[in-house]
Order: sequence, then structure tokens, then C-alpha cells
Amino acid sequence: MDTRNITYFMAVFEHLHFTRAAELLGISQPTLSQQIRLLEAEVGMPLFDRIGKKVVATEAGRLLHQYGMKMLQAEMDAKNAIKELRSENRGTIRLAVLPSDLDFQLVPLFVGFKTRYPETSLQAFSTIFVREEVLAHKVDLGIGLSGSLDKRLVQIPLGSEPYELFVHSASELAKRQEITLEELTQHALVMYPKGYLGRDLVDNVCREQGIELNTVMEVGSASSLLQLVEAGIGATIQPKELLKQHPEWSHIVSIPIADPAPIRHLELTYYADRFISKAQQQLTESLIKFFTSRGGGEDLELRG
Repeated sequence: MDTRNITYFMAVFEHLHFTRAAELLGISQPTLSQQIRLLEAEVGMPLFDRIGKKVVATEAGRLLHQYGMKMLQAEMDAKNAIKELRSENRGTIRLAVLPSDLDFQLVPLFVGFKTRYPETSLQAFSTIFVREEVLAHKVDLGIGLSGSLDKRLVQIPLGSEPYELFVHSASELAKRQEITLEELTQHALVMYPKGYLGRDLVDNVCREQGIELNTVMEVGSASSLLQLVEAGIGATIQPKELLKQHPEWSHIVSIPIADPAPIRHLELTYYADRFISKAQQQLTESLIKFFTSRGGGEDLELRG
């Protein structure tokens, strides 16, 4: 079974549209259709049902997709392993991280990694679907919220991180030693929009207490939130380590939130049965060290 045809099949499976898949592959639609028919003849079963203009994967198509991902990943692993024999510093590492605050905090680590491995390309993607991206082989490593055990993955807990209130040092709240979420219903807040994991995590804790926070502005990046707090527009609720990693925000102070406080549990994940380059091993170790140094990654254990 030719991996080129598997690549064609995967494109159709992902988009369920022959013309769109052909455009992305850079081939004509008739050529793509012909290759899919050849593949169907080889497996002896239709891979797609064509109902008018609608394309639907058959059970055989879903099975081929499952094993096709492994075939393409095995081919990529073989190429990467051979490439590493020539130079351990070459290649590409794809990393998925939760959006906004984590990718914001990890930039200094990325700079250090690039200095050590100048010929290795590091691609960091912000996504809320970290585990799904790892399982689909779209990224090599992922940092996301801890989930249930999955035998396909290696899962390394990176510790827990409580959320705290960030306020301007001139705020009436700045001298507080602790504050409750219920008290915050009386204060203006700047937050991520609903649908962001950090926002949803905070809202879920509030919902359990029967309260709702008052937001005066919603923005989609950690740096924007901190700028709004420093400008005195409102306070924000963020993971406490965010401020520690960026001491330039000298006019912002962090106040612990009384229990029950929002807490997130993080983990590093990668596919268990695949090639791991030396550069990727180094990045993995650097990420674990980064989170351990923050005080949230003690008692690290492999899961998977």
C-alpha cells in the first residue's frame, strides 16, 4: 500500500470533500478520485459513500484512517531517525500548549532551546485540544490539562497551579492577604472570553458556589489582560505563576483566593510508540525542569 495514496486518502477523510482535498494536495480532482478508486480496489471495499455532493467515510474508511495515521507516522519516524544520524541538531519539533498564558510564559525557555539547538525548528501551537493534536500525530509534544490515563500516551504530571487575583498596586484590594470569589462579584474584572479553558475553569468554580463574576472587558491574550490591570481597568484571575515569570509588571500584585479556589492540573504528553529525537528529549527535560522550578511539578511520575 503506497503511502502517497494513504496521504491522498487522509486528505479526503479530513475534509470529506474531493475538490478541497485536491486543492490542498496540489493535484487535480480527477487524479485524486482515480487514486482513491485504486486504493478502494486494493482493499476490496469502498472507503467513502458518495451521496450527491456529500462524502461520508465508510466503516472501512474509518479503519484505514486509524491505521493510516500510524503508517504515515512510522514513515516520518524512519526519516527522522535517519536524519538524526547525520546531525542531532536538525529537524522540527511541534509543541501544542494551552493558549495565552502558558505560551506567554514559555517564550524564555524557547529562546534558550533555540540557542542550544540552532538548526532545530521549534513550532509551538496554541490550542485547547492538546491531547487530540498529540493523538492525531499533528504535534510531537503537548502541554495541557491532566486527563484520564490513555495507554497510547506517555503522560507526565507537571503539578497543580492555583489561580490568584491580579490587581494594580494602587487598588483598594492590593493590601488584602486573601479574598473570596464571592467578594469579587462586587469588583470589575477583565478576563478571557467564555470558551477559553482558563475562563471556563474559573466560571465552573463560581457556578458551584452559585455566583457569577462581573467582567467589564474580555480579551484573548495574557499580555493584554496584564496591560489592562496595570492601566487600572480592572482586576483579573490568572494562574499565580504568570506574574512571577514576568517581573516587568511591577505595578501588579497577586492575592491568593480563599478555598474553593480555581486550580488547574497540567501534564506533558507525547505518543508512546514513536521515534523521539535527541532534541525532543532535551526539550522534554527542559519543560519538566521549567515546571519543577515553579514549585508545581514536584513528585513527577510517568503515566502511560
